[in-house]
Amino acid sequence: MDKQKKRWAFIVNPVAGNGYGSTIVPVLEDNIRKRGIDAEIKLTGHPGHAVVLAGEFHDKGFSHIIGAGGDGTFNEIARALAGKKDIVTGLIPAGTGNDFIQILGFPDRFSDSDWDIFFREETASIDAGFCNGIIFMNGMGLGFDAQVASENYSEDGTVKKGSKYKYIWHILKTLLFYRERKMTVVTPEGRHETDCFINTVAIGRRFAGGFLLTPEAIANDGLLDVCSIRRLSLPERLKILMMVPKGTHIKDKRINYYKTASLHIEFSRKVPFHADGELHFASAFDVSVLPEALNIIYNPGGNHFFRR
Repeated sequence: MDKQKKRWAFIVNPVAGNGYGSTIVPVLEDNIRKRGIDAEIKLTGHPGHAVVLAGEFHDKGFSHIIGAGGDGTFNEIARALAGKKDIVTGLIPAGTGNDFIQILGFPDRFSDSDWDIFFREETASIDAGFCNGIIFMNGMGLGFDAQVASENYSEDGTVKKGSKYKYIWHILKTLLFYRERKMTVVTPEGRHETDCFINTVAIGRRFAGGFLLTPEAIANDGLLDVCSIRRLSLPERLKILMMVPKGTHIKDKRINYYKTASLHIEFSRKVPFHADGELHFASAFDVSVLPEALNIIYNPGGNHFFRR
């Protein structure tokens, strides 16, 4: 793409990372200025605003539409841009968990060298997942992790303010009191019933700021990685969850780990589920993958999780 025709749009979530997002703005402005980039910066003002802004920037002919925030911010941008191959997108990490950015080989916070790498614009195409028409770029989850996600929402549906320590507290509380429910799973390979302690369906590998629930996921292989963990006693829960940060849990006989292009899941009642951390409720789930949904900037020297 001719440099003269490039127009960059940056969508910044100022409340991401407990306000860290707002500190990105002057650094971003400095990088834009010293690189002589034709750019516009917009701040989000409410949930869902990034979807609207990304759509508007696309309609105005911007070539690059970049998010600055957490997984939720980028999820909103992806809702507007998935399947649009004429756009380059990307993420400047400013959230709390920052799980999606690991797919791209960047760290949780940018250093000067990361800004330099970002503006070199090495790009790759990555997949997107859909659950009941809701997009996810990192993953969706049922069971234990969905309950943990629900703990981060207030009764009015807004996300509670907190830190990584809050995540740990919610995990510990749910670990003690969560009760598994029966579910039916249908994939192209067959149908089975199981108890659901955790059922994660993913494009990426990392969740909740450091848990490798799907450690073999490749973000552009056209497949979903599924980690299904059946009913566990409390000691078993502790053992398995201690293995998750390194991804070694998938070798345990109580784990069903597989890849599929699609699956259908049913419960007897509505249950919580999260898509990139955003909470929803349903009793039936149709999950699929959209291959090469986005053209995105990545770090070629980083430990990225897709095929080149």
